[in-house]
Amino acid sequence: MTDFIPRPAQQAVLEYPGGTMGISAVPGSGKTWTLSALAAQIILEGTLTENQEILIVTLTNSAVDHFSTRIEGFLRDQEKRPLLPYYRVRTLHGLAHDIVRERPELVGLDSNFQIIDEREANAIRDEVANTWLRANPHVLDEYLDPELAEGRRDWVRRDQLPNLVKGIALSFIRTAKDMQLTPDILQRQLEGLPLPLPLAEMGLWMYKEYQRSLAYRGSVDFDDLIRLALGALNSDEELLARLQEMWPFILEDEAQDSSHLQEQILRLLAGSSGNWVRVGDPNQAIYESFTTADPKYLREFMTKADHPRELPNSGRSTESVIELANYLIDWTRGEHPVLEVRDALDIPHIEPTPEGDPQPNPPDAAEAIHLVESKFSPEGELQAVADSVERWLEGHPDETVAVLAPRNTRGFALNDELRKRKIETVDGLLRSSSSTRFTAGALGNILQYLADPGSARKLATVYQVWRRDDRAESEIWEQVKATAKILKGCQYVEDFLHPGPERDWLDNLREQEISLDELDQLEEFRLVLSRWLKTIELPIDQMILTLSQELFTKPNDLAISHKLAVLLRRVRNLHPEWQLPELTGELAVIAKNERRFLGFSEDDSGFDPDKHKGKVVIATVHKAKGLEWDRVYLMSVNNYDFPSGMEYDSYIPEKWFIRDSLNLEAETLAQLEAAFSKDAYEWYAEGRPTYDARMEYARERLRLLYVGITRAKKELVITWNTGRKGNLQPAIPLVALQSFWNNR
Repeated sequence: MTDFIPRPAQQAVLEYPGGTMGISAVPGSGKTWTLSALAAQIILEGTLTENQEILIVTLTNSAVDHFSTRIEGFLRDQEKRPLLPYYRVRTLHGLAHDIVRERPELVGLDSNFQIIDEREANAIRDEVANTWLRANPHVLDEYLDPELAEGRRDWVRRDQLPNLVKGIALSFIRTAKDMQLTPDILQRQLEGLPLPLPLAEMGLWMYKEYQRSLAYRGSVDFDDLIRLALGALNSDEELLARLQEMWPFILEDEAQDSSHLQEQILRLLAGSSGNWVRVGDPNQAIYESFTTADPKYLREFMTKADHPRELPNSGRSTESVIELANYLIDWTRGEHPVLEVRDALDIPHIEPTPEGDPQPNPPDAAEAIHLVESKFSPEGELQAVADSVERWLEGHPDETVAVLAPRNTRGFALNDELRKRKIETVDGLLRSSSSTRFTAGALGNILQYLADPGSARKLATVYQVWRRDDRAESEIWEQVKATAKILKGCQYVEDFLHPGPERDWLDNLREQEISLDELDQLEEFRLVLSRWLKTIELPIDQMILTLSQELFTKPNDLAISHKLAVLLRRVRNLHPEWQLPELTGELAVIAKNERRFLGFSEDDSGFDPDKHKGKVVIATVHKAKGLEWDRVYLMSVNNYDFPSGMEYDSYIPEKWFIRDSLNLEAETLAQLEAAFSKDAYEWYAEGRPTYDARMEYARERLRLLYVGITRAKKELVITWNTGRKGNLQPAIPLVALQSFWNNR
């Protein structure tokens, strides 16, 4: 077995006698190690038959790999090690896929059904939302702010409502599937009501069209898999009994992020007297805004479990960091100014490791906690954090550091600032790394020009792309921009691209105030363009790869280009009628970070902070969950990114152009639920869902702050800014932490 030496609390888990066990695990408590050790122990006990496995369910693909590696580590070199693996590690989607593949006909699927990826599902939903808006341009007018001028209203309808409706479509469809509602069931329910629920009817229309598009493709999405897996288990007792026999033990990791359907599936598989172990930390439930997960399912399970356990010891952080995190729990539970939010965080407190532990806490250093009270503008905060990081790196080249932002846009801005200073960064934990955006943007601009080679404006843009490495030298870059401006005024681009004896556009430039060096650059640029224009005849993936070989030299850029080439080849296969302009549009979407670029982030394969010592890792707090660094910066801890439920706070889901500060997404989901209540019109009251959503958002943001704090091993810096309009305040929890820390 590995050199894993269990602590007393971990040993109590390993003494599991069977039945249900709920484990509350604080950050850094070694829950994955403990659950892996428990799986190995059950296997080595020899009670499993040839046809049986331990089923381990976890949240992410990287966690699947971690569990497999650790279980193998425990089993390695054991005399009693079985020849068969005797365990199966799956995400919920992977498990659902296994179940549906057993009997696809049970749920009305062909044996060769396809699963569309997230990117394609988003594209279908977006098109459905756009179609609904085109057909119903004024249906949402009653929800617009009445103070909007008519011209402003037209702009909102054109430029703002599409993204809002797309977000509503995603939430509505996902929630309807979590409620196990098909479009037909929902339509019958809505038609039976005496009065309409207009937002729910909008959601139903988009749900129907989305499912119709999937059926046309012979496909299901990831949410369908879960719904259909539960349907299969409920409809076939023989299948359920066979799977219960196959998986006599179920170990569930990250159970605080379990959804209603996940709990139902695992409860069925475990059976009335089955062996089901659930481990998680309700204080780290930070995905409720993005999924149908809810920590209440784990909390309720723990109150009824045969064997409740705690993993309270953590060797990750110094005692000062632990003290700060524990105070946030106590302040939230006892002093938060909004009573409804006081249940956001729960005990147990984090406890340091016991004396003699092989993984002790780092030496304490209270002076390494910096809860900065300075009032920064957004740009000022970026500069202050960049200055601090730059100073710190000089003395700590062999340690890890991360800057955590509440949203991707802040992370991108800091990444750009650090790169200007020649500081090496790692941004793969942002939603789509800025290197991906820059690479996609460079290729996209070139493709746009190649699709319209007579455009002087696009020609000028491509010239700046070609000279982009000169941005670091401000004086040279000013010359580049001046030359691009001249190119933009080229009346006949053909005279530049293909000069004749009496019509060379560059000859005219020689008489203008332009340096010889710039003329030489234009001569070379013309030769490059002539090569690029020849790539138009190639298939799109070969075109991308050929261009990238000329554009890029860094391995990362070339790797991204390869991913883009594969992506566009797949898009072309799905849409053979698309030409270069449409394919270029796909790159533009990626460059603007409007669509998640799947398959190119270290998060997918497991991110290891220790591989990036001396570099600055930039991430959102969500993506940092499960990771740790020696020094952590938390940015933008103000009452916009971390609202507390107060009236004067601002809330990202509430759009400025919607009347009465309504959260239209929350109102739509409430109408969906109201349709199935005894009296829909008493159950649903406009504005109440918005208020409830505020409270839930405030709870999640408290947990997000807790997660951010507990990423720090030794040093922690928290800053805030006043926002774009200069009217934001420090988040109330930050003020409470500052007061506590200054007066302890």
